[in-house]
Amino acid sequence: MSTLSEQEIREMLPHLQRFALWLTRNPHSAEDLVQSCLEKAFTRKKDLADRESLRSWLFSILYRHFIDGERRKRRYQRILSLFTGDENQVAASTEEMLINDDMLAIFSQLPVEQRALLLLISVEGLSYKEAAESLDIPLGTVMSRLSRARKQLQKWDEDTSSSPALRRLK
Repeated sequence: MSTLSEQEIREMLPHLQRFALWLTRNPHSAEDLVQSCLEKAFTRKKDLADRESLRSWLFSILYRHFIDGERRKRRYQRILSLFTGDENQVAASTEEMLINDDMLAIFSQLPVEQRALLLLISVEGLSYKEAAESLDIPLGTVMSRLSRARKQLQKWDEDTSSSPALRRLK
């Protein structure tokens, strides 16, 4: 498979959008990320011939774009903090206030590397090997990060289920 067909893109689009949304936590940023991913995929079609899986190749492109963007954002915030003298320029995520489901809120607290693995393996159905290829990490790292993520989710879930439920009032 050396070219991307319109049908293949249509099949992958919802998966890419869901993955991007969980990484960015912002619908507009997710759209931009998916668009950048597909743009890069079209310009680098020749690289697809070397890959076994279109899915892992596209997820890999999307994840790398996300990581690069996060690095640029952190670099910009550090430079900005030099001029303002305020080192806490990062605004709190409003998504945490809007999420009603406790497990989704807990999931969003995981480090991005763990969230990415859980999404690729549990939601998108990639094998450990495909996830390792997508994120360009060793297979052992996939298994250990996945184990830590699952243990952390279980711990947080147990902690929140034992605490009394509080309502948020406007």
